[in-house]
Amino acid sequence: MQSIRRVTLAVTGGIAAYKSCEFVRALKKTGIDVHVAMTEHATAFVGPITFEALTAHPVALTEWTPGGQGTMPHIALNQDCDLLIVMPATANILAKAANGIADDLVSSLILARRQPVLFVPAMNRFMWDNPATQRNVARLKADGALFAGPVCGYQACGDNGAGRMIEPDEVMDLLPGLLTPKSLAGRRVVLTAGPTFEPIDDVRGITNRSSGRQGFEIARAARDAGADVTLIAGPTTLPTPYGIKRINTVTARDMLKAVTQTLDSKGADIFIGVAAVADWRVTNAKEGKIKKIDGCLPELQFEENPDILRTVGERSDVAVKIGFAAEATNLENYARVKCNSKHADLIVGNIAHQALGSDQNDVLFVTPNNAESFGPAEKHVVAEEIIRRAALILNTKETH
Repeated sequence: MQSIRRVTLAVTGGIAAYKSCEFVRALKKTGIDVHVAMTEHATAFVGPITFEALTAHPVALTEWTPGGQGTMPHIALNQDCDLLIVMPATANILAKAANGIADDLVSSLILARRQPVLFVPAMNRFMWDNPATQRNVARLKADGALFAGPVCGYQACGDNGAGRMIEPDEVMDLLPGLLTPKSLAGRRVVLTAGPTFEPIDDVRGITNRSSGRQGFEIARAARDAGADVTLIAGPTTLPTPYGIKRINTVTARDMLKAVTQTLDSKGADIFIGVAAVADWRVTNAKEGKIKKIDGCLPELQFEENPDILRTVGERSDVAVKIGFAAEATNLENYARVKCNSKHADLIVGNIAHQALGSDQNDVLFVTPNNAESFGPAEKHVVAEEIIRRAALILNTKETH
């Protein structure tokens, strides 16, 4: 994954311009060097001195007052820059960019770019829906431009609909994988993540220490690789990564139902079962709360939960099936048995007490015929490796 070290931010004249200040602050916190260019209309919403204070660099306003960027700021700001971001991107700047118009600093900057450009649109919903704007967006995408948003929501003009700029933290969520090769472009990935919760009564239940972080990182990695991702999550407070459809579930049966309905309705090229699903459920769960009575223990009856990975493994309409195995001992043996018995292409094994709740993971990739260790590494790095292997398996199957 290409790292982003320096960003040029082009701010145009929309009410959402004030959010760009928060975005610059977030970029700086991650160590990214930021240079800002503004249109004349943008300065009516945010003063240049604000961005100068946040970036510690002069702000470029026109070709004639370059603000310390040399005699040709539209060239200088594109040098040694990893990514050009236009935020907010108004209908006007999208039209200029799509048609090669360069009549001010920002439009010239876009035309003279030599790096990827990300547009973060913000405008009234009727402007966004206008056929002219949609033609301009389609042309820019065809030319390789990247887009983040817009989304539906309340707008400053009082309307409610598509055209609202996505939040700065959502752009930050996209940024690390924005330049990742799109090895899964046009593919669908369905995955499960987090724990499940099997009730004993209305207060208590059987669950585990899975935080869901590894599954959520895999969802991000699949999204960054260009896939359409559906994340089926057990009870977890983790925020939904931008651009990913999330379905919340509680019990193992809830999760299986959501997986089956998703696969039946939309299909998938790849299924990844990351969730730590409870093996058993209480068949005599009580309504209300079981009261504690000294010397008397509640009699709980159990039955086996459905096996989600095996159920998906038996489907012929999902090309690649990947599961997880969290074990205490004999990891490779247990993972290989699981790989064969559940018709999986790959099992990602780990030692449970090391992985649950941790920021890192140390895994063993197990196929029916091979085992290969990876890590320890941050969970986002493990996620990228899992998606890389998933794409390779898919490509191999389709070429044989």
